[in-house]
Amino acid sequence: MSVWLPSAPCTPRGCATHHGPAAGALRAAARLLAGTLAVVVGLLLAPLAALLGTLFGARVRDVMTRSWARAVVRAFGVRVRIVGRPHGPRASLVVANHISWLDIPLIAAALPGRMLAKTEVRRWPVLGPLAAGGGTLFLERDRLRTLPATVREMASALDDGARVIAFPEGSTWCGRGQGRFRPAVFQAALDAGAAVQPVRISYLPTGAAAFVGDDPLAASLWRVAAAGGLTAEIRLLPVIPAGSCPDRRSLARAAQLAVARESANLPSVSVHQCVNTIPASASSVRTPS
Repeated sequence: MSVWLPSAPCTPRGCATHHGPAAGALRAAARLLAGTLAVVVGLLLAPLAALLGTLFGARVRDVMTRSWARAVVRAFGVRVRIVGRPHGPRASLVVANHISWLDIPLIAAALPGRMLAKTEVRRWPVLGPLAAGGGTLFLERDRLRTLPATVREMASALDDGARVIAFPEGSTWCGRGQGRFRPAVFQAALDAGAAVQPVRISYLPTGAAAFVGDDPLAASLWRVAAAGGLTAEIRLLPVIPAGSCPDRRSLARAAQLAVARESANLPSVSVHQCVNTIPASASSVRTPS
């Protein structure tokens, strides 16, 4: 693993534990089966959604994507709350804090678009082909020299009127702390003259949804399915207009501060209190500018 890759202090044992009510083994198994089936249905319908989008426009594809994403999240027993309004024009860079694999269908339920993901996702069973078929942009995180080409690909998608979604922390955090927003992806918004839509994702109770460190995907799937009373909130924050920041670093800071201010209003006890008492940029220093 390259030294510039981001990291978080979160670990499955220390952060990804559920202290709320449990769903029970039978209900958890039913949720896991229903969630898996929902993902498979999405995989099978992806070519149809792409065809309908070509014939009738992106709005039809977006409706299908939203419906599928909400079905996946609800199948796992997660309640969803969406707060705020999306940016009007479709072309925008959506940036959010990153906690879980659940973030992906959550974002798609509110703001369907082209996701930026690590190349490892392409090799995931079921989810990998679904992501590739849905127009996901893949980033080789351990090959720094490929980053400019990925940024150009993002800018091209924005120029074409697409919405592009990225998690600029570069790594998942458990939700009790936050990493620094890396500036590189924001260059795509500057190059395309696109607005930036900051998004705050949170889960209550905090813990069960976290997919951090070396946590196996299967273990995370089961933990979410077995959790009772899990609620996910996606909060769409005020848009940062195109041209309002002179460079990618100031644009990244503006988006990070917007998400951090929203986070400060959420009542939670931080297990990373020593990290959160200083700027988040000090907590993760291995992604390039």
